[in-house]
Amino acid sequence: MSSPRRRSVRALALAATGAITLVLAACGSSGDAATTTTPAAATSSPAAATSSPAATTASAAGSETGGSGGSGGSGGSTLPKTLVFSPLSLQPPALKGLSEGVQGYAGSKGWQVIVQDPNFDPTKQQQQLTEVIDSGRAGAAWIIAVAPASMGGILTSAQSKGIPVLVNGKPTEWGFSGPQPGISFDYIDYTAGGTALGEQLGKCITQKLGGNAEVLFAVSSPGQAGKDEFEAAANAALTKAAPNAKVVQTVVVKDRPSGQTDIGNALQGHPNLNAIMSSTDEGALGALGAFDAAGKQLPCLTDFGGNDEVLAKVKAGTIFASVALQFAADMTQSFDTLVAMQADPKKEGPVLVVPQKVVTAAG
Repeated sequence: MSSPRRRSVRALALAATGAITLVLAACGSSGDAATTTTPAAATSSPAAATSSPAATTASAAGSETGGSGGSGGSGGSTLPKTLVFSPLSLQPPALKGLSEGVQGYAGSKGWQVIVQDPNFDPTKQQQQLTEVIDSGRAGAAWIIAVAPASMGGILTSAQSKGIPVLVNGKPTEWGFSGPQPGISFDYIDYTAGGTALGEQLGKCITQKLGGNAEVLFAVSSPGQAGKDEFEAAANAALTKAAPNAKVVQTVVVKDRPSGQTDIGNALQGHPNLNAIMSSTDEGALGALGAFDAAGKQLPCLTDFGGNDEVLAKVKAGTIFASVALQFAADMTQSFDTLVAMQADPKKEGPVLVVPQKVVTAAG
């Protein structure tokens, strides 16, 4: 993925962690594919949950189908136990995996789940959500918005109907000064993530390179959420942890193949590069590919994201550390929050933070 935010929502891995909205599918819908999971078909493990073939319906025309969900939500609520999950898209494997995890966890709690797929189209996302909220079938909604600015009407409609909603980002990113009735916010602390990334690279440089290093910073694309604060925090932490290390080049990494190519080109211009900190999993893995292709060793590499491939390389000692977003934990805290909010949807929702964990070869 191209940014920490995309990793969070698409893992959700982050994803993970990251990144969920469970939607009740309707007959005669807008014609968008959706995945429907019944409680009986869901597994109870958030990390490995999958829906059974009988519980997944997507016609060739892309129409969505599903049950109406149970009546009588938690805490005496008359809202149905149906969660609407509206992610950015189901195309990224991480977001697809997240949707399956949500289905499994929600199903284990007796909830119906339908996953919508706007495929990065803000207009489609708005239309899908409007339809299901207006139908009366939604008991709660988890929205990973393609364009938060387009969601104002959706939030107002949900509030008027007493349907609790969880959205990605801080209240200020949605035009609010703080918590709102019936709305919970879930965001990545980019300052904390960047600080941990820089600290870990500085630690590696001190331990393995005597405190001196030529560093390349693999960063996310311009315009990505949290980019400026993340990079500023990472650079500041690196300078503090390893004052004699010098960032000699910054490379924007959009995906792994182009990242490997661009980092390989940077390595030709800076043959003494021996440390890399990466804002994304793609940048870290691309860096390893570039050094392998050049026949060089990379003593110090730190990563922000923490997908399975990265964590395996951390365990093997190839990557010094990963600041891993804990998307399974975020998924459960997000769903549990929406369930609790059903009891009093006019109460201000909490502001959640996606958990992070520094993972090294030691654990």
